[in-house]
Amino acid sequence: MFSVDLNSDLGESFGVYVLGHDEDVMKSITSANIACGFHAGDPQVMLKTVQEAVVKGVAVGAHPGYPDLMGFGRREMACSPDEVYAYCLYQIGAIQAACKVYGIPLQHVKPHGAMYNQSAKNPALAEAVARAVRDGGEGLILLGLAGTCFEKAASEAEIPFAVEAFADRAYQSDGTLVPRKQPGAVIHDIELAASRVVRMVKEGVVEAIDGTLVPLRPHSICLHGDTQGAVAMAAAIWEILVQEGISIQNIKEVLGI
Repeated sequence: MFSVDLNSDLGESFGVYVLGHDEDVMKSITSANIACGFHAGDPQVMLKTVQEAVVKGVAVGAHPGYPDLMGFGRREMACSPDEVYAYCLYQIGAIQAACKVYGIPLQHVKPHGAMYNQSAKNPALAEAVARAVRDGGEGLILLGLAGTCFEKAASEAEIPFAVEAFADRAYQSDGTLVPRKQPGAVIHDIELAASRVVRMVKEGVVEAIDGTLVPLRPHSICLHGDTQGAVAMAAAIWEILVQEGISIQNIKEVLGI
């Protein structure tokens, strides 16, 4: 039987700023990547989001990013591996504390935005992220793009690695995401996004923006909670996966660990 996790980046509100549709999106996912206060989120939002995940039966992951509220963590920064390690470890600890309050384990770590993209291509940064995951707590899973520096770094750090794919993002022929600034980078058509997810899970391929087929069989599918039509897309993808006989489980269950 095919199985897959559905994850979403949540807890990205802070102060008086409300971002995303967390409570509604959380009805259609099995894992939540919760912002840790650097690119978005704040202590109260973190606690509230973890609590909501507990109520919904959703596994919790840390979503560390660069210290860049103004740029929402999507601007590249010239950080050293030591800085990236420290940033990740610090943010993992923040979510660990919130999870402890509600009596649940932290399941995984998924870097955010520019940290995610730079580390996927830079072995030293990927190694720093993997070390932080290893040192952040026993059994933590690193969630990242397939075929990138994350996989090797996770292997060398001897931590579990889960392959992530994106329902609403276009891919390039080398398996990387089309940059957000380019036309067609974000997919808003719900039926198209859902059919792509089913094909990734069942056939192990995704059609790139140039029409080529790229090998990709994910353990987890990211459903963005802050994009146009996010709630409807998440619900539709969940429904179609069930119709296709695909089991929807959290990352740990999909990996069988």
